[in-house]
Amino acid sequence: MTDFVSELIKKVKPSATIAVSMKAAELRAAGKDVIGLGAGEPDFDTPDHIKAAAIEAINNGQTKYTAVDGTAELKQAVIDKFKCENGLDFVANQILVSCGAKHSISNLLAAVLNPGDEVIIPAPYWVSYPDMALLAGGKSVIVTTTQEQDFKITPEQLENAISDKSRLIILNTPSNPTGKAYRKAELQALGEVLLKYPQVMIATDDIYEHIYWGDEEITNLGVLFPKLMDRMVFINGVSKAYAMTGWRIGYAAGPVAVIAAMRKIQSQATSNPCSISQAASVAALNGPQDCLVPMKKAFKERHDWLVKALNDLPGFSCLEGEGAFYAFPNVEKVISRIDGVSTDVELSTWLLENAKVAVVPGTPFGAPGHVRLSFATSMDNLNIAVKRIKDCL
Repeated sequence: MTDFVSELIKKVKPSATIAVSMKAAELRAAGKDVIGLGAGEPDFDTPDHIKAAAIEAINNGQTKYTAVDGTAELKQAVIDKFKCENGLDFVANQILVSCGAKHSISNLLAAVLNPGDEVIIPAPYWVSYPDMALLAGGKSVIVTTTQEQDFKITPEQLENAISDKSRLIILNTPSNPTGKAYRKAELQALGEVLLKYPQVMIATDDIYEHIYWGDEEITNLGVLFPKLMDRMVFINGVSKAYAMTGWRIGYAAGPVAVIAAMRKIQSQATSNPCSISQAASVAALNGPQDCLVPMKKAFKERHDWLVKALNDLPGFSCLEGEGAFYAFPNVEKVISRIDGVSTDVELSTWLLENAKVAVVPGTPFGAPGHVRLSFATSMDNLNIAVKRIKDCL
């Protein structure tokens, strides 16, 4: 049979997080009692006032195409959010609403990368960054960080990674998978390096911005270095903070020319995001924000419990995070003590088969020897999952 699949697509790996979630779902459908700690999805329901706005939009007939880059109401809500929460000023032609933050990042990479351009990606990284860069014709330059440096890229590492082919760096804070967030001083040190290289764009993935409990107010490079604003793109969305993963709304803010290029790509790929979801997102951004408080409180409580519980397990070493809803322990000592297990990928399979607990291996995040556990689930599930892992070990 003729193989019609392109050589480029053969190089792209499927999403590891989605693959783990699908495998767990398959096992549950087959009657297996599997606890899934793979999905990066809040276990809370979308707040009622947001759902009500969507229902009202349907009843009012807001079921037609919108502008490719989003409704005027939602773009204004995004502009207001950046102004009030981040201290950043944008106008309408600097905003693009897409089908999720993932879509926004994909649009950006396709808009700015030429074949062979380098994208600097600190590791551990969100699993999709390198493959999205590959699809856009770019080459990923992975900068490995360690537990000892809090999984954050240093100014020296950044400077050493920049070459004459460097086009973009992606910073994700708070981080998926580590939960670590860059402090003001750390961002200032990185910004000083980036000022010297005007050919390098900066993409900041802030999707976990509202799930942050660090002891220092969160900030961004744009506020610290206004001179960088003409080459910065800010990526965010409603999925994580407002428990709206299925609604698929993300947004980007940046230079006019870059946003226009991203809009052009979107016009040929998906056209506008769902009109109903856009109406709901207006209510999310403009409505009462107290709905975020109990969710963040629950994530913090789960984080505190899970990190301690993991560190009490033999062979686990887990840092505390400042946000998101993931624990990312080093499990190299666990791997070394189990017969037939030599990698984090094999350990993840072993845990699924023996403990009936689904975790994501660290290798797809650029961090072999680790696993990612999502605590976007109930305390009961976390208790059972840790007990199962402990019993198996």
